Amino acid sequence: MNEAYLIQLAASGLAVALLVGLAAWASIARPNQPLTDAQARALFAEEFPAKPVEAVWVAEDGKGALAKSGAAALVICRFGDGFVARQIPWGQALSAAFRRGELCIDLADVAAPRAVLALRSWPPSDGRDLAA
Repeated sequence: MNEAYLIQLAASGLAVALLVGLAAWASIARPNQPLTDAQARALFAEEFPAKPVEAVWVAEDGKGALAKSGAAALVICRFGDGFVARQIPWGQALSAAFRRGELCIDLADVAAPRAVLALRSWPPSDGRDLAA
């Protein structure tokens, strides 16, 4: 082994170590703040610009929201370090399973199969128009 080989080996090892360090640093997810009513409305407006939002229900833990827009339900739920937005029929949202304070909505999507929202009660009984 000559000196040039050892220098090349050391430089390659250092480059690999730097790339591993960069990959580890880049994969650290930024913490998400809980979703508020205003943030949920802004996300719904951004994702569904042609859908006027009539009512919004934000999850108690801030990890998602549900909105009524005519005969459609708009759903936003946390996925990774961001949010996923989907549209389903309002009747499907009303009939979704609600157990132990969690509304489980089947989105029938491979990328986001279901949304789980922590709500106080469901379906809403605060006098909002529920019929679509």
